[in-house]
Amino acid sequence: MVGVSLFSMVAALGTVNETRLADIPQLQVVETLALPALAAADEGVPSFLREERVQRGDTVTGLLQRLGIDDPAAMDFLKGNATAQSLFRQLGPGKNLTARTGPQGELQTLIFPLNGGKDQALVVERHGDQFTATDQALPLETQVVMKTAEVRHSLFGASDAAGIPDAVAMQLADIFGGDIDFHRDLRKGDRFAVIFESLNHLGRPVRSGRILAAEFVNDGKTYRAAWFADPAGGQGSGGYYTAEGKNIRKAFLRSPLEFSRITSGFSSARFHPVLQKWRAHKGVDYGAPTGTRIKATGDGTVEFAGVQGGYGKVVILRHQNRFTTLYGHLSGFASGLRKGARVGQGDVIGFVGATGLASGPHLHYEFRVNDVHQNPLAMALPSAPPLAPAQLGAFRTQTGTHLARIDLIRGFNLAQGD
Repeated sequence: MVGVSLFSMVAALGTVNETRLADIPQLQVVETLALPALAAADEGVPSFLREERVQRGDTVTGLLQRLGIDDPAAMDFLKGNATAQSLFRQLGPGKNLTARTGPQGELQTLIFPLNGGKDQALVVERHGDQFTATDQALPLETQVVMKTAEVRHSLFGASDAAGIPDAVAMQLADIFGGDIDFHRDLRKGDRFAVIFESLNHLGRPVRSGRILAAEFVNDGKTYRAAWFADPAGGQGSGGYYTAEGKNIRKAFLRSPLEFSRITSGFSSARFHPVLQKWRAHKGVDYGAPTGTRIKATGDGTVEFAGVQGGYGKVVILRHQNRFTTLYGHLSGFASGLRKGARVGQGDVIGFVGATGLASGPHLHYEFRVNDVHQNPLAMALPSAPPLAPAQLGAFRTQTGTHLARIDLIRGFNLAQGD
């Protein structure tokens, strides 16, 4: 049956091809079609959009000229309006101004991002012959950015060279701060890869958002983490976990300062620079400028905040009953800090100073277990709880793409020999 059908199809095609076009009757038809009435499109007043970046030494007048604005009335408004004066006060290099102008250079809209990290902008708008200036929320788009870098001298140096914002570098140090001491553990040749959110306005970054996934190779050992917010956990809940669902967060940070240097370690005998005698040093000293922010190394409750002997201004936190941490020689306390207050890991509790028996500005940090002093740089820190088995499915769905991107950019750079 199949052979007959194929033969029939070939025969039919052959018949059609043998028919001459000249034998087919043809009829020519000419008909006039009426076109619908067309109205001229009203495009309104044409406008031009332009953007300029603030350069060092720029003035508002110079910027307006580069933006193609030729509008004395707008200039008078900017000089005389109190809200618009913020434009004059915040002309920081690197910022971008966006202007929409008419065909003769008349200003229609001017958008200028403001300082303060609140995604606000000064918006100047023309309404007929009048102008208004208001602070408005910038409409932001979220873009996922993938970057890799290699440490040559410092974390910030590597981040700057790779075009990674400082805020992302700070997050990176917070994420891996329980495993890596960024004061002393970094090695030349350490590498990291990071996937993070960039919040943009008109295609330009306004600020960086959250790190979605990251990998840090420190002295040959690889650490990985991905952000996971359990949909059932409520707004504001979430954390960083390994690919297996283990909590990357330790119960305590390795250091209460983001970046500084260790000036004196944990020791049974140290020559005290003020008392001029040998005595045990049951903590770690971090040299840092006065006013440097001090963070709580773990969740806890304020047990003491005040002045105490040679410690000067000091904060003592209690964690999980067994653990206490002490922060001494402070120049001041964080606003609202008082005995009994709850603090979270990473919360600012005070500022570096030189109060008490101190030869210069630094932080004295102690870690105690059941009131016995321990070396915080050497002891194994307990981890926070891992994900529950019921959460692993949602975790893999939410983080799989980001972890795959880490593999992608790491593999690409290795292939390039970068």
